[in-house]
Amino acid sequence: MIIMWTINPIRVHRPNGLLNDVKFTGSSFRPDFLLIRQHFRDALSDYRPLLLGLKYGGVPSVNSLHSLYNFQDKPWVFSQLLQIQRKLGPENFPLIEQVYFPNHKEMVTAPRYPCVVKLGHAHGGLGKLKVENHYDFQDVASVVAVTGAYCVVQPFIDAKFDLHVQKIASNYKAFMRKSISGNWKANIGSAMLEQVPMTDRYRAWIDAVAEMFGGLDVCALEALHAKDGREYITETGETDGPIRNKEAQLEAVNDSSMTLLGETQEEDRRLIAELVATRMQTHCKPVLIKQTSRSAAMGSPPVPPPPHQALQHQVSQPAAPHHNPPPLRTGSQAGSNPGPPAPGEEPEDTMRNLRKTFAGIFGDM
Repeated sequence: MIIMWTINPIRVHRPNGLLNDVKFTGSSFRPDFLLIRQHFRDALSDYRPLLLGLKYGGVPSVNSLHSLYNFQDKPWVFSQLLQIQRKLGPENFPLIEQVYFPNHKEMVTAPRYPCVVKLGHAHGGLGKLKVENHYDFQDVASVVAVTGAYCVVQPFIDAKFDLHVQKIASNYKAFMRKSISGNWKANIGSAMLEQVPMTDRYRAWIDAVAEMFGGLDVCALEALHAKDGREYITETGETDGPIRNKEAQLEAVNDSSMTLLGETQEEDRRLIAELVATRMQTHCKPVLIKQTSRSAAMGSPPVPPPPHQALQHQVSQPAAPHHNPPPLRTGSQAGSNPGPPAPGEEPEDTMRNLRKTFAGIFGDM
């Protein structure tokens, strides 16, 4: 979902909150701020032209449009995770081993079996296959040839449970999720979810991820706890279901489109709303102040005095010789064109209206 805010109210029709169903009445407009809560690119949809237009217009958002553009391909994100691993070390940042194939011609064999093959850029467990041997791998290579997509291959390790570590502004949470359906993709079927203490190890992981692409205000990562006791970071960025696939690796990072989990979802929504309000005060208020100061510098007319003072001033001044005296302004005439509001009133009213909008939007989610 993309939620747009403007300083001046507009009429927006959103039947179900999806990006492709957003319809605007009247002429086009430029939003002042965006909250992005969906993927710009997925297996069955691609909204990158809209992302480019928003970036072209310089619209601020949570997360930044620059970071969202960099999340369009998972191998690109994984390359950033490799840089973090080189900086922190494999022990402090246990990234899964992964091999990238630009096309099917390079897919001769996998480093080891069983393995997991992921085709293209998709979410929610789509395009992921478990391969047991070399013959199955060749069959998958033929499928990759038909799709024309790239793919990545990583080892499969049966995990005891997986971890979801999230960060919203300065708030941290960690959840343990365990599949009870027996499927190798733990996001299929039933799963148990439990919030666990936030350790220094998990905090170091998510803090390193939050520095990617110029900074992520909202992000999450996935990790697995293998049956041998080792932990593997598996995904960063965008989670789509109640639980991700049970693979032993750190493969991606989730951004502001991450799924909120557990009994703290309402609290997380409030944290996101407060984060957006804070960012809007930074990005929107200076624009109003700059416009006010610019109008004063250009010699805008002074604020007219109150009606009774204007009347007294007109009466006390004698008429200039050889000139007709100016007509007196009555109280009703003077009050019909009041001066501009005092500095600071409009921004406060605007932020008060935006807070009410937050309460209405996040209360319905």
